[in-house]
Amino acid sequence: MAEEQKEKWQGWLALSMAIVAVMAALTTLYMGKYSSRAIMAQGQESDQWAFYQAKGIKQHSFEMSKRALELQYHSQKGLPPQVAADYEKTLAKYGEEIKRYDGDKKEIKDKAEGLAKIKLKAQEMSGNFAYALIFLQIAIMLSSLASLTKRHYLWYIALGCNLGWLYFFLDAWMLFS
Repeated sequence: MAEEQKEKWQGWLALSMAIVAVMAALTTLYMGKYSSRAIMAQGQESDQWAFYQAKGIKQHSFEMSKRALELQYHSQKGLPPQVAADYEKTLAKYGEEIKRYDGDKKEIKDKAEGLAKIKLKAQEMSGNFAYALIFLQIAIMLSSLASLTKRHYLWYIALGCNLGWLYFFLDAWMLFS
């Protein structure tokens, strides 16, 4: 009877370790997925901010050119009407370009800020999956020790570690904090 009880316990121990191993594999998969997502979003966010800066430099170039052209235009007296019209047409075109760059920069900024939010959420999710994985690794280690030493209480503690996994796994999806 004791031998049958021992085999039954060993069976439950082996089954629980197999289940924990599968949960660890899934948790690792999600941890990697969201870690990669955070890295990709960081790269895309950096690209957007570089694009934003490039637009800002181009806008500044137009602002400087417009200002220089305005000073030149206002310093000249008695220009023929066609030349004065060309100055005003060019100044208006520069003004339009400056406004366009303002709009472009706003769109780029909004996109970069959206990517930053995606990155932060993915980082938080990945971190929570990592914490969840730690609890599963502890459970596997304790189950292994329970198997070697035949100490049932170690297996019960290992099963309790799954509550830590459950909390952080659910927190990764729902972001309780």
